[in-house]
Amino acid sequence: MAKKPSGKNTSGRGQRDLKVKVKTARGRKLSSTRWLQRQLNDPYVKRAQAEGYRGRAAYKILELDDKYRFLVPGARVVDLGCAPGGWCQVAVKRVNALGEKSGKKVGTVLGIDLQEVEPIAGAEIHQLDFMEDGADEKVKEWLGGKADVVMSDMAAASSGHKQTDHLRIIALCETAAYFAFDVLEKGGTFVAKVLAGGAEGDLQKLLKQKFEKVANVKPPASRSDSSEKFVVATGFRG
Repeated sequence: MAKKPSGKNTSGRGQRDLKVKVKTARGRKLSSTRWLQRQLNDPYVKRAQAEGYRGRAAYKILELDDKYRFLVPGARVVDLGCAPGGWCQVAVKRVNALGEKSGKKVGTVLGIDLQEVEPIAGAEIHQLDFMEDGADEKVKEWLGGKADVVMSDMAAASSGHKQTDHLRIIALCETAAYFAFDVLEKGGTFVAKVLAGGAEGDLQKLLKQKFEKVANVKPPASRSDSSEKFVVATGFRG
């Protein structure tokens, strides 16, 4: 039964941002409950829902592009492991893939993923393993040439062992980098998620050989308790 008002002044209570608490349901692990509570209270999750993005990760690429300006009108972009599609949504707007900005070049956004992804207006989505033989040639054929940007928010499936997960994502990022070397135009940009953990030195060395500048960034949208960061490599030497 609802509790009756006490008669005390409650003006302004409804204007406070109240933290949502989630009860631990029977059969739900405590870790799942904590994750759900964090999601419900995450301002980026709420913002994504309000602005029509498919996930809070969209703001990571938005913030990275605000700083490094690689998603420019007319750019040809490849998004590896694009599901659920938030990064593609951002790229479509920024490279003018729909031709909505009159007088500006029209870009191309190509999303690649192992799983089927719901269509995204302005993006061309393909179900493909980018590691398979000939994948780079297929991508260049679909693009009608080489890419200006290759980006990846991919993460290997979690094993629950921190060091193992770190090594897996670094290996995945290195594979994405080699793919980028095959499809990038000279002067192009490579953006990918990595995990801080001490094993990324070889990746950094590799990228510095291939690009003019390599930056390691943790955008504001990346959760503070996460070890993820992003490498932004610009000026591909070809």
